Amino acid sequence: MNPHRYTSAPQGNRLDLQNLRRLLPYVWTFRGRVLVALICLILAKVATVGVPLLLKEIVDSLDISKTEVLAIPLVLFLIYGALRLASSLFNELRDAVFARARYGAMRQLSMQVLKHLHDLSLRFHLERRTGNISRDLERGAMSISSILNYMVFNILPTTAEFTLVAVILLGRYDIEFTIITFGTVFVYVGFTLAVTEWRMHFRHTMNAMDSKASGQAIDGLLNYETVKYFNNEAYELERYNRTLNDWEDAAVKSQTSMSLLNFGQGVIIAVGLTLVMIYAGQGVVEGKMSLGDLVLVNTMMLQLFMPLSFLGIIYRMLKHTLADMQLVLELLDKENEVPDKPDARELQVTNGEVSFEHVSFAYQQERPIIQDLSFTIKPGQKLAVVGSSGAGKSTLARLLFRFYDVNEGRITIDGQAINEVTQASLRKMIGIVPQDTVLFNESIYYNLAYANPEATREDVIEAARMAHIHEMIESLPDGYDSIVGERGLKLSGGEKQRVAIARVLIKNPPILVFDEATSSLDSKSEKAITQSLKEVSQQHTTLVIAHRLSTIIDADEILVMENGQIVERGNHQSLLQANSLYTHMWNLQQQEEQQ
Repeated sequence: MNPHRYTSAPQGNRLDLQNLRRLLPYVWTFRGRVLVALICLILAKVATVGVPLLLKEIVDSLDISKTEVLAIPLVLFLIYGALRLASSLFNELRDAVFARARYGAMRQLSMQVLKHLHDLSLRFHLERRTGNISRDLERGAMSISSILNYMVFNILPTTAEFTLVAVILLGRYDIEFTIITFGTVFVYVGFTLAVTEWRMHFRHTMNAMDSKASGQAIDGLLNYETVKYFNNEAYELERYNRTLNDWEDAAVKSQTSMSLLNFGQGVIIAVGLTLVMIYAGQGVVEGKMSLGDLVLVNTMMLQLFMPLSFLGIIYRMLKHTLADMQLVLELLDKENEVPDKPDARELQVTNGEVSFEHVSFAYQQERPIIQDLSFTIKPGQKLAVVGSSGAGKSTLARLLFRFYDVNEGRITIDGQAINEVTQASLRKMIGIVPQDTVLFNESIYYNLAYANPEATREDVIEAARMAHIHEMIESLPDGYDSIVGERGLKLSGGEKQRVAIARVLIKNPPILVFDEATSSLDSKSEKAITQSLKEVSQQHTTLVIAHRLSTIIDADEILVMENGQIVERGNHQSLLQANSLYTHMWNLQQQEEQQ
């Protein structure tokens, strides 16, 4: 999505109408409340338009030139007060009744967008910028509330009031009043539309720069240590400042063009009101109209143009809000690269046999990662995959979890192709200890129980004991309630790996994946974690993706990968005896450890 992409006015208007239509399902859920709110709206506007009609009667009844006896029209004053009260009452009832529809629709959209983001493929999330997405979500959630607010509380009431005023003017007075009123409104609306369309690109630029600045700020904070390592605080601030400068320029242009628009609207309204008052005054002089008629016409015009003047602001805000919402709707329009098939069934695991059958895969078509790969992990067996960086080892775990679909071949579990079962049931049967364990900025207990929210506290503590992390947790001041920090930065690498092991124990799936789970640890931590992994993997079908060969010497079978292909296979002893690539890798690592 290009943030600087602007559509022409006709295309933009069609897009706005499409977006408004897409909001209808969210509101339709609350159609009963919407209907009641609209009835309250109509009643409020009837009361509002009734006020100037009553004022005319009051003025005429007090006109001394018509009667010698001046009497206070008490009943008219009471009705006047009742109309004012009714207008206020029905407006407030409308707001109260519609609140559930407004905020309910906002909640539904937020939930749908977040669900869609979770459903999108790993490729999308590897390419996204968290800060930009966060700001787009925030503006998009507010936009549906704002749009409904503008439509129900401003645009529809003004339309209803305009219709009632037009009926009264046509029924009571000369056609000139109607022509001036309609003419003024049409010129006003035309001017507002034209100028607003002209200045909309300033708002688009503001949005793009706002999201970009937010993304840069959050990116810098998430990579706080990297910024410090390279002493690049000034660089980050300068990059942020350049983006904010672009945002500032667009904001200033947006504000100055808004002032021009406001002044032009004021001129149109002033001219229209002046013409109406001239004709009304002439009608009084000629005896065609009473003073009450003069007051009626003046009050109606003021009553109409007050919300109409505000409608200019509302229209601009509606356009801005639709621009905000467009970003969220584009997110919703992004297709999931790895969808479930319509007839996908639940995965049934009885033994836990995993097979890769002639699998080929590439992230980009011109750069194949895995080529015609075949192997089987028997139930309860441990299979290890080793090889140099870029050989395609970690890609195997991503394909097994079906973060990507294979280009050729298939992956099966107990004979069931994983692309023919639901992803939820597939991932329920697989547990992973990743190379880099990322934790939520919550308590240790929350992160442990995340594997199974229904687990009891006793289950969580028992898993922590088995992962040899219980004593460390108990030594903390807040124990299991200790907050681990963003991405778990308050814990060491070994501690985070033990948390990951405990989570796998709590989940207790039939298939386990260890993705270079000890590659970033020191030798002491590695030995401790390796022992924990051995204990966990018993009685499970296990795929171990390893960097250090010392951690997989007990594997039932070891695959040596090079350039996406299996070049050697066997157990530890047989591979050493073959005196080939595995032997070379083993000797190198032994030398490194000795040094």
